[in-house]
Amino acid sequence: MNQPAGTKHFTPSPDNANEFRAALGRFGTGVTIVTCNSDIGPLGITANSFTSVSLDPPLVLWSPGRFSRRFGAFCNATHFAIHVMGAEQHPICGAFSRDGTAFEGLDWVWNDQGVPMINGCLSRFECAKHAQYDGGDHEIIVGHVDAVTTRPGAPLMFYQGQFGGFDVQQT
Repeated sequence: MNQPAGTKHFTPSPDNANEFRAALGRFGTGVTIVTCNSDIGPLGITANSFTSVSLDPPLVLWSPGRFSRRFGAFCNATHFAIHVMGAEQHPICGAFSRDGTAFEGLDWVWNDQGVPMINGCLSRFECAKHAQYDGGDHEIIVGHVDAVTTRPGAPLMFYQGQFGGFDVQQT
């Protein structure tokens, strides 16, 4: 079988974890900020581990890493919001990557379930926890989507460890 130059084939193991991570990074994803209320107040985390699960019932999932200091708060939250970020919102994502309490200066409000809601995102999904599963060094959290807010715009993307944009032709 002919492979392009530079092609690598390997079985993932602790010895090649960085190569495995780099291979996963070749899958471009959208960028989200997930928010919940916590013992210290409103909390957020930048995440690209988001996907739709079901239209009926409306379910989505995301996966916080066990290594995060914010892990416990998100695993214990009964309600949370997932904010799909626009290309112009990368500074917000960077801020939440470093500090879970980076709400200062943002346009945000509390919803009826006590979840901090960032305004102006491409889409926002207000969720009640539906299920939770062990996912190795992450936890898989499935949310039932109770409400959606959405607007047109270009998405913020994440590829090989970097934020970038994606030019979208609006119809």
